[in-house]
Amino acid sequence: MIRVLVVDDEALVRAGLRMILEPAADIEVVGEAGDGGEAITAVAKHRPDVVLMDVRMPGVDGLTALRELRRSPAPPRVIMLTTFDLDDYVHTALRNGAAGFLLKDTSPRDLANAVRIIAEGSAMLTPSITKRLLDTFAELESPAAAEARQRLAALTEREGAVVRAVARGLSNAEVGAELAMSEGTVKVHVSRALAKLNLSNRVQLALLVRDAGR
Repeated sequence: MIRVLVVDDEALVRAGLRMILEPAADIEVVGEAGDGGEAITAVAKHRPDVVLMDVRMPGVDGLTALRELRRSPAPPRVIMLTTFDLDDYVHTALRNGAAGFLLKDTSPRDLANAVRIIAEGSAMLTPSITKRLLDTFAELESPAAAEARQRLAALTEREGAVVRAVARGLSNAEVGAELAMSEGTVKVHVSRALAKLNLSNRVQLALLVRDAGR
């Protein structure tokens, strides 16, 4: 059962998200919060696997709460929700460790699937954001590229090959088929790479590879 916390300053939105998720047999909404401060308290109380959290809220906003949650010993995976796909929100959320970024007009079916994907350890972005995001990071200045290449140099040759394949959007099974290794071995390499690079998810990994121009 995937435990989910819903965070939004509008009660109607929270109720709508609950109505979308609760019919799923494998998802349980364990709590709600009306702002980022309440979300931090609710996470400590309910220990959710996934947090669905609005970006813009009065008081403590979603991006601030995300940063605080990522500092906790066993942080939940966080999906940021917003009506506005502004680049500043997207970049900040991903840099701060968000595992996903979805627009509020995401279909109910896609929202539930996103929760499952995030809970399994993968990442999810609204398709309309993806190309623009990658184009933006492709234009980074050379100092950022040099720093990214230096960080990636800490990986072994095999880890580097896995990371580059992951950055192309391949699943663990697809990476294994391409590099002639088991899916379990791919997972181990991904986990080691994330630890060495001090990253929390595959989206950040892909962005670092993009920064490096690899």
